[in-house]
Amino acid sequence: MPASSRIRARRRVAAAAVLPLLAVVLTSCGYGSKADKTDDQPGPAASGKALSADTVKIGYFPNLTHATALVGVQNGILQKELGGTQVSPRTFNAGPSEIEALNARSIDIGFIGPSPAINGYTQTKGKGLRIIGGSASGGVKLVVNPKKIKTLDDVKGKRIATPQLGNTQDVAFLNWIAEKGWKVDGQSGKGDVSVVRTDNKTTPDAYKSGSIDGAWVPEPTASKLVAEGAKEILDESSLWPDKKFVITNIIVSQTFLKEHPDVVEAVLRGSVKTNDWINANPEQAKASANKALKSLSGKALPPEVLDPAWKSIQFTNDPLASTLQTEAGHAVKAGLLESPDLNGIYDLKPLNKVLKANGESTVGDAGLGVK
Repeated sequence: MPASSRIRARRRVAAAAVLPLLAVVLTSCGYGSKADKTDDQPGPAASGKALSADTVKIGYFPNLTHATALVGVQNGILQKELGGTQVSPRTFNAGPSEIEALNARSIDIGFIGPSPAINGYTQTKGKGLRIIGGSASGGVKLVVNPKKIKTLDDVKGKRIATPQLGNTQDVAFLNWIAEKGWKVDGQSGKGDVSVVRTDNKTTPDAYKSGSIDGAWVPEPTASKLVAEGAKEILDESSLWPDKKFVITNIIVSQTFLKEHPDVVEAVLRGSVKTNDWINANPEQAKASANKALKSLSGKALPPEVLDPAWKSIQFTNDPLASTLQTEAGHAVKAGLLESPDLNGIYDLKPLNKVLKANGESTVGDAGLGVK
């Protein structure tokens, strides 16, 4: 075995030994894909004076819920704030790969979902990352075969897909089932509802074949299923206070944050300006995100998928910290997670500095910030 392979193997073993249950159940950014990185999204060249680092390596997913990164890179908004410090984008299809890259310093900053953020923080005993900002909320739906399921009560006894054991949507669905008073074993997915863990890439085929009766999934998978004849029966945002819950956060390596606070602040200025532009120009932003997706995957989303998917996502600078804590609690309740210590997972001081300078409201860390 080559030395590099042995090193990677030792890293995986060491990470698994820290907290095996977390490593098993919190492994996705909400999309269930196990694939490695995709082609990187090209961005504009740096110009002007560099900050304290010549380059900042930013990771994210080629998904609509990561549109802050997709649009911010493509439109040059992030690069403009960084001046002569070059943005080096890298895209991933799975949360664990992005966390591994952050720990290995292959990326410095990442856009990622709540489950892998919790996992990455806990596996390193609170020394690996900080959540420094929000990016997106919502974009998760329960869609079903309308011939088999006409009401929410009809879900009992049916086969419903989630992206992956213990991922953000899987935990949310298990919690919803429990609140209905139904019983399901979290690990096996067997019980009053059959929870079928299915990669989002194959979920539409599973639906068409009849092997599942519906799915609790993020966008754009939900809208892809609707385009195949499924019906939306529940938007997860309706279950949350103010209809908001975190789906994408911004994380940073603690080492990079300490060594290059000016670069981190510049990226946050760019993300805030990107979100402001997205919210002020939704149609242009939607087209920009879809253009970036086409550049990365070779295929743009058709309007019948793109339009409803985009409409269900809210782009926000607020990391919605209280919902992260609630989501972790749901995983504990489902028997998929040992109660994690999340104290110190947030450092929102740089973001709040940026928001104050922009005349915008600051955001809170739900008591989980660095002291």
